[in-house]
Amino acid sequence: MGLSQIGEKMSGMSGLRTIMEDIATSTAAGSSDWLNLSIGNPSPIDEVVDAWRELTITAATEDFASVSCRYGPSRGMPTLVDAIVDDFNTRYGWDITADNVVVGPGSQMLCFIAAALFTGSAGTEPPQRLILPMTPDYAGYQGLSLDREGVVGIAPRVQVTGDRSFHYGFDFDALERCPKAGMFLLSSPSNPTGRSIDDGELARLLGVARERDAPLVVDHAYGAPFPRIAASRLTPQWDEHLINCFTLSKAGLPAERIGFAIGPARYIRPMVSFMANSALHAPQLMQLVAARSLTTRLLDKLASEVIAPFYQARRLAVERLLADLLPDSVNWRLHAGKGGMFCWLWIDEDWFDDMALYGLMKTKKVFIVPGRHFFVHPPTGTTPGGHDTQCFRISLSADEDTIGEGIARIAEGLTHLRRADHA
Repeated sequence: MGLSQIGEKMSGMSGLRTIMEDIATSTAAGSSDWLNLSIGNPSPIDEVVDAWRELTITAATEDFASVSCRYGPSRGMPTLVDAIVDDFNTRYGWDITADNVVVGPGSQMLCFIAAALFTGSAGTEPPQRLILPMTPDYAGYQGLSLDREGVVGIAPRVQVTGDRSFHYGFDFDALERCPKAGMFLLSSPSNPTGRSIDDGELARLLGVARERDAPLVVDHAYGAPFPRIAASRLTPQWDEHLINCFTLSKAGLPAERIGFAIGPARYIRPMVSFMANSALHAPQLMQLVAARSLTTRLLDKLASEVIAPFYQARRLAVERLLADLLPDSVNWRLHAGKGGMFCWLWIDEDWFDDMALYGLMKTKKVFIVPGRHFFVHPPTGTTPGGHDTQCFRISLSADEDTIGEGIARIAEGLTHLRRADHA
């Protein structure tokens, strides 16, 4: 049996699939000696785990039969949809209704739905592309288009900000020249860098989206109003060309697959229909848990008092480890940021290759993520200067001893690669 063109694309070994395979290897029975610095799992913070456990127990005890033993609406349970409407109208002064909300099994699925609806072939017209306004960005976005060449990424402007730091900027000129766009998508704060867009950048992105009459989807998985894992320079905004996506994954419930999108009804309405025709609806017991976390303000409390301080402190601790352990003889730089779940490192050396380090680190029982998985080549060719093969991501989710030992082994790996090149 042969696979279709879509089947060939979706069954291939993508960057995200590689990360998930590494997770499976490092969590399998008898694999406790692996140091997994690739995983995007949130840290199991005791106070967060306990809070979600108590809410889930309460929901299961009081409402299991009424929510888990029957089907529900594809838009989402009214209890959760109403809680979202009330929360965001109160928080941001919006004027949304249930027509502006759809709940789905995670924000990635909601982004997939949007990409399926707004990109691809439309009759005899050229295919409408999914445009990532700046790469690197979340590796999972590359699997959202069912067309083999359906995703276009715009290379960043790389800005050196210090001896050991750098920052990415938008190349708006390249963005405005990009092929026909059906949808624009970015994470803010970003996975993998933690970079957040600001008001001015959002206004310019919306200007491009408005000119193309295409939605701009902003994935707030790490930012405001929750979970606040990374510092955000932008509060969610309302615009007729903007879809905002939110999730509980990084707030401590990654396996329960609960996310929601807020946007103009003309975008949300077909997303609800897509949900009905594919997954029916998101898991209902966890929708009820999410609703209670909003109405009781528990989610706000966890985000501001527990989650944000935890990741800010963890980031500072890991920055110290990197400064202490990585070799001075290697020209390495860390993408600037505050908090976040990851550190994004650039090895500015001609001899460095991200896949070479990835392979070497596996011999040392350490998983990292090669940087190339987060880039999509722009329409004009490869990323300038080969920057996409000179970066890698490490996760801050493991305990500090694991991270410290992992960084020490990375330092050994960098020294080994440098010596091999100079031999």
